[in-house]
Amino acid sequence: MKLRAGIFVALLFAAFGVSVQAAELTVAAFPAVDKIVQGAIPLWKKKHPDVDIKIVSREYADHHNAITLALATGSNVPDVTVVEVGFVARFAEGGGLEDLSKPPYNAGQYLNKFAPYSVGQAVTASGVIAVIPTDIGPGTLFYRKDILQKAGVSEADMTKSWESYIAAGSEIKAATGAYLMAHARDLKDIAIRSNLKDGEGIYFDKDNKVLVENARFYRAFELAKTVRSAKLDAKIGAWSNEWSEGFKRGTVATQMMGAWLGGHLANWLAPNTKGLWRAANLPDGAFASWGGSFYAIPKGGKNKELAWEFIKLMTLSKEIQLAAFKSQDAFPALLEVQNDPFFEQPIEFLNGQTPRAMWRDAANRIRAIDVNKYDAIAGEIINSELDKVLDQGKDIKAALADAKALIERRARR
Repeated sequence: MKLRAGIFVALLFAAFGVSVQAAELTVAAFPAVDKIVQGAIPLWKKKHPDVDIKIVSREYADHHNAITLALATGSNVPDVTVVEVGFVARFAEGGGLEDLSKPPYNAGQYLNKFAPYSVGQAVTASGVIAVIPTDIGPGTLFYRKDILQKAGVSEADMTKSWESYIAAGSEIKAATGAYLMAHARDLKDIAIRSNLKDGEGIYFDKDNKVLVENARFYRAFELAKTVRSAKLDAKIGAWSNEWSEGFKRGTVATQMMGAWLGGHLANWLAPNTKGLWRAANLPDGAFASWGGSFYAIPKGGKNKELAWEFIKLMTLSKEIQLAAFKSQDAFPALLEVQNDPFFEQPIEFLNGQTPRAMWRDAANRIRAIDVNKYDAIAGEIINSELDKVLDQGKDIKAALADAKALIERRARR
C-alpha cells in the first residue's frame, strides 16, 4: 500500500530527526472571545501558514465545566484555553496549567506591559504565572437616558452615592414604571468588589481567611435589601431571556457591569435601543473590576511551543488587541493600546458619547486583588445567603455568619 505524500514526508523528517510542526492548534473559548480568535486567524496564518486554528466554542459555563473536566482527566485537552478571571485561581492552583514564569516561556518579562490589576490576578501567591491577560472589565453604570429624562433624574443623581442612586430609582419607578435594575444582586456584586486595597481579595485575604463577615459585605447586603424592599429590581437574572427583554422594552433603566457590556447591548442584547443608552462611572465613587479574560496552556496540551506563540500574538499584538476592542468591546489589557486615538472616538450606540477614556481612567484606579481557588464557590454561597435575605427576610448578620461557616467548611475539603 502506498503512503500519502504528506505522511511520507513526515516519516522522512522524523527519520532524520527533523521536528514536524503541528498542522492544527486547538483553542477553547467562550463568546465573544471565540470571535476575537476567529478574527486573528489571518494574522496568525501569515506567521504560521501551515498551522490551522481549530476553535472549540462553548457557552461560558459549559466552557469552564469542560476545561475543569479536561484538566482533571487529561482527555480532550485543548492546546490553548481561555479562562475567565473567576476561574483563574482554581485552575492555576489545581496544577493543570503550565507555569509560564519558567523557561521556555519566561512570561515575567512581559507583565509590565499589562494593566497592573490584571497582572495581580494572573500571578498566584507563590509566584506562578498560569495565565496571561487579554481583556479587562472596568466597572461602569449603563443607564437609559430617555427613561431618566421622563423621571426628571440626572446622571449626577444616579452617581453621587448609593443612597442617591436608590432614591433616583424610586423616582424612576414612580414616573415610568421601569425598574432601577434587573436584580438586587447586581448592586451587591459591584459593592463587594469596589475600592479594594492592593493585594486584598474579594472573599479571602492572603492567608486564606474568609472575609465575608466584614463591613464591606454587610453594606453590600444592606444596599441590596433596600433595593428589594423598595421593589426597585425586576428579579431577573443576568443573561436570561427576560434580562435582554428588559433592556429591549425599557423596563430596566440601568445595569452595572464591565465596560464590555456596551458591545453586547449594541450587538445582540438590545440593538433596537441604539442612541438611548449612556455610560457613567459607578455610583459612590466606586471603582471595581467586572470580569476579564486570560489565555493559558494546559499541561496536557500537545503543542506547547505553538500555543505560547499564539498567546503572545493574542496578548502582545497591538493590532489584535485593538481589533478585539473595536469589534467586541473587549477592553484591552495591553497598556500600549490604551493610548490609541480610538479611545477618544464617539460610540454611536451611546449617541456619540465618548466614555472609553473614562473607562481607561477607571481601569487605572482599580487595585490588584488576590484571587483564590475557592472564589467561585464562595460567590455561590454568598448569592445563596443573599437570596435568603431578599426572599425570606433572613437577618444579614446571620446570613453572613452562615456563609462564612459554609465557605470555611467547603474550603477545608
